[in-house]
Amino acid sequence: MQHSINYAPVNFARWFVWAGFAFLLLLAPALFNSGAGVSILSLMGTVMIFGLSYNMLLGQSGMLSFGHAVYSGLGAFFAIHAINLATEGSLPIPLTLVPLVGGFAGMFFGVLFGYVTTKRSGTTFSMITLGIVELVFACSLMFPGFFGGEGGVSANRVIGKPLFGISYGPQIQVYYLIAFWLFISTVGMFAISHTPLGRIANAVRDNPERVEFIGYNTQRVRYLMLILSAFFAGISGGLSAINFEIVSAENVSAIRSGAVLLGTFIGGIGFFFGPILGAIIGIFLTVVLSDYTKAWQLYLGVVFILTVMYAPGGVASLIMMNVRVAAHGRYRRILPSLAAVTVSSLLAIAGAVSLIEMMYHLTLESANGTTMQLFGLQVDTGVPDSWALPLLLLVVGSLAFWRTRVYFKAAWDKVDAEIEELSLRSAK
Repeated sequence: MQHSINYAPVNFARWFVWAGFAFLLLLAPALFNSGAGVSILSLMGTVMIFGLSYNMLLGQSGMLSFGHAVYSGLGAFFAIHAINLATEGSLPIPLTLVPLVGGFAGMFFGVLFGYVTTKRSGTTFSMITLGIVELVFACSLMFPGFFGGEGGVSANRVIGKPLFGISYGPQIQVYYLIAFWLFISTVGMFAISHTPLGRIANAVRDNPERVEFIGYNTQRVRYLMLILSAFFAGISGGLSAINFEIVSAENVSAIRSGAVLLGTFIGGIGFFFGPILGAIIGIFLTVVLSDYTKAWQLYLGVVFILTVMYAPGGVASLIMMNVRVAAHGRYRRILPSLAAVTVSSLLAIAGAVSLIEMMYHLTLESANGTTMQLFGLQVDTGVPDSWALPLLLLVVGSLAFWRTRVYFKAAWDKVDAEIEELSLRSAK
């Protein structure tokens, strides 16, 4: 009797993507080799893990949480205490494994708080998570013995003698530790999304009533996904403790929870790589941009509002829509109108940003004089003529955008209809 053996085809595209991701993590410090650049890359790595863990709730399971910082923050506190114990010699653990302490701490509190929060879904779940984060934040100030009070808990990440020259004193070594855990965590969360649990979580997100009808306990599915999400959030918190060598009450605040919500949504909750993009954009808007302008919160709010209104799928959805058109060989059809829309948008944005920066300078820094640097040019905000060019750019760009968007939409809709027709034909 002969037995036939079926071999599943190797997904070379997936292996190529993961290899490219690993190569990019290795190469990034060479591209941004300054001290500030490596520090920002390290911060991005921890935020990427945090965003991916949050997307396990929101994007994959449909749970809008306002308290996800609880798990990363408590994981950070346990991790920094583990570092201090290791420094004293009470806990024999290498710094490389400290993020696991944060991960298991996050998982523990996921088991504890998740049992309560996942009893309800929808808006009720969101409100309960908001109450949990406020409760934990209040406790962080009430129990200074563990949380360190307003000053937080600090540590020294250099433990013992260097091993193979690695002491984790230099920032570049910390970056590669974060990159290692980022890659491992990303692979783990991607694998979970393709397990039966991940698939049924998608079903719970889309139609919980039907999932109940086929015999699954939706509360248990949400509970398990929250526990796993809390584990990876705790890893992110542990890496944050190593990176900054201090953990404070801000790590368990609603502000931190709101920040990961904004970043994940801007990146795209419907795509696995969306939170990675969201972390990059979020760090740029909150850390990098804040060094150059006092209006960074205004820009962050505008970007979030525009994303919710015109690109609810996030930046990732915009990328994938363009990739879809390019894959069908029809990108040249929309390129002229896309270029016109892009140029007109940039003109309007340049005018709007110039006006905002000038108004901020005139109202907040006028005591230091009315002259300011704007896009490399010296501008006197006290002279009415200085406002003419930004206002002209805004008006001309807005009118041009309003006009060109009509042609772009017509070209895009036509190409999209053709692609849909081709897809239906191939399906038959």
